[in-house]
Amino acid sequence: MKYSILFASLITVFGLSACDKPTVVNVPATPAPVPGPPGPQGATGTQGTTGTQGATGAQGYEGVKGETGTQGSEGAQGEAGKTGGGTVIVVPVPSEQK
Repeated sequence: MKYSILFASLITVFGLSACDKPTVVNVPATPAPVPGPPGPQGATGTQGTTGTQGATGAQGYEGVKGETGTQGSEGAQGEAGKTGGGTVIVVPVPSEQK
């Protein structure tokens, strides 16, 4: 029985070592691209076309006009003034101009 356990363990070791285990290969991740220097400026694009003119808006409501009022009456004419007597009014000259 001594030898049977020894033989069984050797057969097991050789049997398991004979199995081919595939080797796992870890592929490294691709590095993030690093932006390079900017290139020359591109050509200017063409100008777009002018848009169409919008429609004219609706005209507003004029509203109701009021009536013209009546004209007032003419007042009575005053009397003619009286003729003055022989009085003459003299305005004195200011003292600065003397």
